[in-house]
Amino acid sequence: MPTNHRRPVSLSFMSTDLPILSTIETSATLYQKDRFQFHLLLNQPEVMKSVAEEEPTSALETARQLLWLELSPARVIMTLQGNGKFCYRHFWEPGIYGVSRYWLNDDSGDISNAFRLRNYTRSLKLDGDVLPEYLRLEYELWSGKVQLGNYILHLDIHH
Repeated sequence: MPTNHRRPVSLSFMSTDLPILSTIETSATLYQKDRFQFHLLLNQPEVMKSVAEEEPTSALETARQLLWLELSPARVIMTLQGNGKFCYRHFWEPGIYGVSRYWLNDDSGDISNAFRLRNYTRSLKLDGDVLPEYLRLEYELWSGKVQLGNYILHLDIHH
């Protein structure tokens, strides 16, 4: 029977060759699917976005984003979806080219303007005794034959 655990997490995303760094510190729910498979579900903190200038400044739109990670020692899948228009899904597995898919949701909830990039996973390390505590994923992002940078995804799950 699957079990779940509420845990504080720190998720960092950075580029090693571009000025990109983003960190989320929040709590997440860790679901244990079997001995080596886990799902981690977290709400990305709300992002305040200003609406059109004609509207009063008090009219702010909040976008709630749901981040879902499927973790195992062999692969990681990460999906971002929610009330925001920008969504993505990444598939990483060591030593192979995976797919990074990005899309926009229109006002009706339909997917539009989707595009795909390839990612090459150089390393994937998932550590923890019984439950995962640490994930480090290093990958390259590609569009055709053009490399779009080197990236590191780092996750700490505090127990």
